[in-house]
Amino acid sequence: MTRVLNHSALLATMGSIALLLGAFIFQEIFGFEPCTLCIWQRWPHAIIPLVFFFSIVLPHQIWFLSGSLVMIISSLLAGYHVGVEQDWWEGLASCSTSDTGLSTEMILDFSEEISVVMCDEIVWSFLNLSMAGWNTVLSLVWASLWILAFRNYQNIKQ
Repeated sequence: MTRVLNHSALLATMGSIALLLGAFIFQEIFGFEPCTLCIWQRWPHAIIPLVFFFSIVLPHQIWFLSGSLVMIISSLLAGYHVGVEQDWWEGLASCSTSDTGLSTEMILDFSEEISVVMCDEIVWSFLNLSMAGWNTVLSLVWASLWILAFRNYQNIKQ
């Protein structure tokens, strides 16, 4: 079976890698520490290069469907985070301003610096969208590209 490079899947993969690199740049260079939900949102983008690799090495439609499913999950995670930021619903108890998850002993222990990053605070936005908002939108775009890759694969197989 010939190996076919699907350009839509490649573009979606490059987009995921770019989002992941952007998250690390914001963290390491600009000092924006991620909250728990931010960390969770990184995992789907980290999985995508592996899915793309398998789509080339073991060509099958399942990889393109998997890529779209992973990106839909990414958009749902990010959308949930947007809802927490906008106070549409409660976030995780461990990263909301209403409950920091710190015990009294931890608060009174001054030997170590405690840094709790709140999931319900928007620390950066562009065009009125937070990082989680951009992740929601772009993950849906990448999911669409994976669906297009699936369709392209189907056309090649016919």
